[in-house]
Amino acid sequence: MQTIKAILDNREITARPGQTILQAARDNGLHIPALCDHPAITPFGACRVCLVEVEKNPKLLPACTTPLVEGMVIHSRSPKVQEARRAVVELILVRHPLDCFSCPSNGKCELQDIAYELGISESRFREETDVQKGEHRLEDANPFYVRDMDKCILCGRCVRACDELARYHAIDFQQRGVKTMVHPPIGKDLEHSDCVFCGQCVQLCPVGALYEKASVGQGRPWELKKVTTTCSYCGVGCELTISVNERTGRIANITTDYSSKSALNEGRCCVKGRFAWQFVHSDDRLTKPLIRENGSFREASWDEALGLVAYKFAQIKEHNGPDAMGFFSSARCTNEENYLFQRLAREVVGTHNVDHCAHL
Repeated sequence: MQTIKAILDNREITARPGQTILQAARDNGLHIPALCDHPAITPFGACRVCLVEVEKNPKLLPACTTPLVEGMVIHSRSPKVQEARRAVVELILVRHPLDCFSCPSNGKCELQDIAYELGISESRFREETDVQKGEHRLEDANPFYVRDMDKCILCGRCVRACDELARYHAIDFQQRGVKTMVHPPIGKDLEHSDCVFCGQCVQLCPVGALYEKASVGQGRPWELKKVTTTCSYCGVGCELTISVNERTGRIANITTDYSSKSALNEGRCCVKGRFAWQFVHSDDRLTKPLIRENGSFREASWDEALGLVAYKFAQIKEHNGPDAMGFFSSARCTNEENYLFQRLAREVVGTHNVDHCAHL
C-alpha cells in the first residue's frame, strides 16, 4: 500500500493517502488536542483547538481537516501554536460555567483536560456578564439523560453523531451568533422530535452538556473498571463496554467502543442496550435456580436443576411421545444458540414442535 511520509514534532510519521494531519498523528501515537473531532464521525473544523504550524505555510492550519502531504514538516507545540490554542480555549471558556467540581463529567471532560494541559485556570477574555448560569433551561424531561445547554461548546459532535451514526437528524444548530444552540427543529422538543434516545450524542459529547441520569452519583471515572461484554436484549450481539465501580461493585454506566475491531455494531447501540441496565441490580432478580416442592420454591444448584429438567423430559418422551413437548426459542438469543436449540428438539427429543417469538 502506498504511504505518505511527513515530519511531525521532529518525528517521521507515515500515513495513508487522504488522511488528515490529526488522523495521521493518532495512528502514529502522537497527541494533538481537539474538541470537535472524533474518529467515529467526519471532520468538522469547528473548535480550532487542533491548530498546527506547517512550514512554508503563512497561517496556522486545523489538523482535523488539513490533508497530510508528502514531505510536510509540522509543529503541533511551537510557541505560536500554543499561544493560539490558549486563546481558542479561553474564548470557549468565556461562556462556559466553571463548576467543574459538581459537574457529572468531572474527570472525563475533554475541555477540562485541554485547559489543564495548557495551564489555563480562567479566561482572560471573560467578563462578569458573559456567563449567566441558567441562561438555558435544564432539559431533563426524558428518563435517560440530561441536556445542560449552558455547558454546550457548539462543537457539533452530537449533531454529526445523530446524522451519521444514528441517521435520525433529530437535532441541529439553531439561531445565530451568541444565541446559537443545538436543539431539535424550532417548535419541537426532544420528546416530539425524531430522537430515539440511542444516546450516541451523549457518549460523544466532550463536556458536561449531555450526561446520563442513571450514572449520576455512581462513581467518578478514576473509580471505574471497563468490562467488555455482549448486550443481552436481543440476538444481534452488540458489543458493550460496562463501567463498573470497583469500590461498590455496581454498574455506573454503559458505553460502546467505536474503535473495536470485534464489535459488529461498530459503536452503535439502541436505547435499551445503553440505558436499561438497572435490572442487573434489581432485588427481585433470580440469581440461582429454583425447584418447586410441595407448592413452594427452594434454591438449587445448576447441576441439580438441569438434571431434573433432563429427567422430566425423558419421562414425558417415554410416556407420551416426543410430540407431547414443544420448544419455544427466543430472539434474545443468538442465531447460533437458536440453531442448537432446534437441534436439541429435533435430534435429541425427536419433535418438530419448534416455534420462535419473532413471529409476533
